[in-house]
Formats: sequence, structure tokens, C-alpha cells
Amino acid sequence: MRKTLLAAGTALLLAAGPAVAQQKPIKIGFISTFSGPVAVIGNDMRNSFELALDHLGRKMGGIPVEVVYEDDGFKPEVGKQKTDKLIESDKVDFLTGYIWSNVLLASLKSAVDSKTFLITANAGPSQIAGELCSPYVFSSSWNNDQTPQSVGLYMNQKGVNSVFLIGPNYAAGKDMLAGVASTFKGKVVGQELTKWPDQLDFSAELAKVKDANPDAVFVFYPGRAGVQFLTQYAQAGLKGNIPLYTAFTIDELSLPLQKDLALGVPGAQQWVNDLPNDANKKFVEDYRKKYNSRPSFYGAQSYDAAMLINSAIVATKGNLSDKNAVRGALEKADFKSVRGGFKFGPNHVPIQNFYLQNVVKDGDEYVLKTTATIVKDFQDVHHTKCKMPAN
Repeated sequence: MRKTLLAAGTALLLAAGPAVAQQKPIKIGFISTFSGPVAVIGNDMRNSFELALDHLGRKMGGIPVEVVYEDDGFKPEVGKQKTDKLIESDKVDFLTGYIWSNVLLASLKSAVDSKTFLITANAGPSQIAGELCSPYVFSSSWNNDQTPQSVGLYMNQKGVNSVFLIGPNYAAGKDMLAGVASTFKGKVVGQELTKWPDQLDFSAELAKVKDANPDAVFVFYPGRAGVQFLTQYAQAGLKGNIPLYTAFTIDELSLPLQKDLALGVPGAQQWVNDLPNDANKKFVEDYRKKYNSRPSFYGAQSYDAAMLINSAIVATKGNLSDKNAVRGALEKADFKSVRGGFKFGPNHVPIQNFYLQNVVKDGDEYVLKTTATIVKDFQDVHHTKCKMPAN
């Protein structure tokens, strides 16, 4: 009888598999900005990641999940310090989050050197798509210049012949303006890079726009800077006279403050809340129920990051010590994305559709709507520079 019980117990342990063998929970380090004027972005990312965990039953591959959230303080040096802490002290299995390109670039070497898988849920500096691509770095968002490149293509479709470019002077801002210029067939008549993140007075730049009198203006300012820019654009008498195009300036987080200022300002995005797939419908509906607001693209990308990590844990049965197997599972991206189809290029940046989004007023509510597909299966231009190491 005792032998029978022992045998039965052994069989149960074997049947339980890796979830039992893995005594400790999956540990994920999540770095974003949770304080200061742009904390609303970090909070939306965290909310969406938490919703994904709810949908997964707070487990990945049957293993409990522990998430350590760290605030980068909107500073690259702090982001690196927090990344080092998560790797060295918390010994996380995965890193994710990262709003800002300069924070990600400051933290990149720590992740790669320690062979800790990093899934950026927003920041997409061109370097990680090209010469700094790594077996340990993946994106659930985009490369920085893909979205503005889509805007450039749309301006071509609209017959725009000249454009003035404005954005912040940091890695993402430079990528954004370069992205527009790379696909726009007309003439760039002016370009201004402003001090980031402190400059919120754009009167000098708007005076230059008036002098140049372009067919259109392209702007990239996330967060509160975007609210200020749209306000001053209208105050300068430019709204309605010189069409404005944008990437990442108008989103579900800033729209309640921008209101009428955002009407008639088209932008491009790889995710909009009304994309008609089952995963997205569930994400948007449950987010609104739980948080009483609409999710943003920051949140959608964070939700996908959680589902991507889960897919790798399920595929490897929780054996995270086999780095090559984890990498292979991440590359397959076997999960239902809120943007619909999801596949990686050879540099671990998604190949995906980009949509035209516009703001519409629905009663007292301002809502972003998909109005067209600008480009399908769009791959970043930097993948040819990626010489992906074997490990």
C-alpha cells in the first residue's frame, strides 16, 4: 500500500511538470515613469499589464507571476539604475515597460550583458532595430521612425508639397523627424528640435512656421508637451490655415485635455481602440470596466508584451534557463495580439499595419477612430543593419 501511494505521488509530481519544478514565481521587472507630469503614461502601461495578468489568471504557463514596478523618474540615468537593480538584486527573468528611447538606450547594455530578455513596450530607438539588435531584445511596439514614415506616405497621398517638421531634441524626436523626411516626396522647408523635456513654449518655432508658410506641419510631442503645442498652434492662428499632421501627439490619454484642438489633426498608429478583432475587443471592454477610461496605444503595447512573455513561458514549459528556447519561443510570437496579426522581423521588431486615425466627437466624448489603412505589413528600414548574434 505504501509503495502504491509513493508511486501515485511520484506520478502526480511528474504530471504537474515544470510548474511544480519551478519553485519560484516568474519575476518580471517593469520600468516606466510613475511620477511627475507624464506619470499618466506609465500608469496606463501598468494598468494594461495588470489587466493582461488578470486575463491570464495571474499565472504564466501555470506558474505564479511577480511583477516589480520601478519608476525611471523620466531620467535615463535613473532608468539605468533601476534596470541594474532589477537584474542584480531582484534577479528578474524578463524586463519590460520603457516609455522613453533615451532611458532604454541607457539601460540596454545591462540587459544584453546579463542575458536578460527585454521586451520594450514602447520605446523604439532606431539603434535596437539596426546595429544594436540583440537576441535578448524584442519590441511589442515599433521602431521609432515607422509611424512617422506612415504619416509621410499619407501626406504624399494628400498631395502635400511642402512640410515643416517640429519635435523634441532626443533620440525619439530625431527618429520621428527623420522618418517623415525619408518617405515624404515633397520639400522639407524647415525643421526644429526643441529642448526636451523642459521646453513648453513653442512661440519661436511657430513664428518660423508662419515665415516658411508650408503646405503642412508635422509634429511629435508626447504627453503634456503635445497639449501645450496644440494649444499654442491654435493661439498662433495656424489651426485651420496650415494643416497639422502628427504621430503620438494625440492619444487617449491627452485627448481629454486637447478636445477640439485635436479635431482635424490626422495621425498614424499601428493600434487604435476600434480595431475589429476579438483580443482587442476584450482588452478595450475590460479595460473600460476596470479603470473607467479608454486604454491608449501605450497600454495596448504593454498588454501585448505580457501576452508575448506568456507565450514563451508556455512554449518552454517554464524552463527559462534554456535561453535559446526562450528566444525561439519569443520569435514565434504565438499569441493573440490586440492589433490582430503579429509577427517579428529578423531584428525582433514587428512587421505590421499602420492605420490613419482621426478624432471624432461622440456626444460629449472625444474618440480616436480608424479611418483608413495607410500601409500593410510595414517593415522598418533598419533591419538590414541588424547582424543578429547567435546568442
